[in-house]
Amino acid sequence: VPVAKNVLAAAEKQQGLEILLPVDCLVADRVASDAQSRVVARDQIPAAWEGVDIGPETRQLFQSRIEEAGTVIWNGPLGVFEIEAFAEGTRAIAETLERATWESGVISIIGGGDTAAAVTQAGAAAKMSHVSTGGGASLECLAGRVLPGVAALATAGD
Repeated sequence: VPVAKNVLAAAEKQQGLEILLPVDCLVADRVASDAQSRVVARDQIPAAWEGVDIGPETRQLFQSRIEEAGTVIWNGPLGVFEIEAFAEGTRAIAETLERATWESGVISIIGGGDTAAAVTQAGAAAKMSHVSTGGGASLECLAGRVLPGVAALATAGD
């Protein structure tokens, strides 16, 4: 959470940079394929229910922004994609980003093992610009922090 807050704060200061957050979501009474689920506004999640996917309004918002973007950085699946009932949002966004990358030249950067698995499951990983399984490291790099492995490589030649 602290890294995400820092990234959001830095993004607010950058002109032309937008971080999208969901406006609605699919919620379920439990994380299971036979769970009861419904779509609600992001601030209306019932007590004891969990957000398990993005909702249709969010899906449309994200898809329209992807189609207009120059670069998309995606870190973290949009739902519990491992369960088919909750995978629709993640799959739809992966397919949209795949199309935008190949048809419009959008630079697509996928960060994190779960996100990499999700775009692979959607059949879209091979067409993304870059896929990294280092989600935490990706966020640290975006926040402007020096990564220990990169620092070690940089000083190895000295």
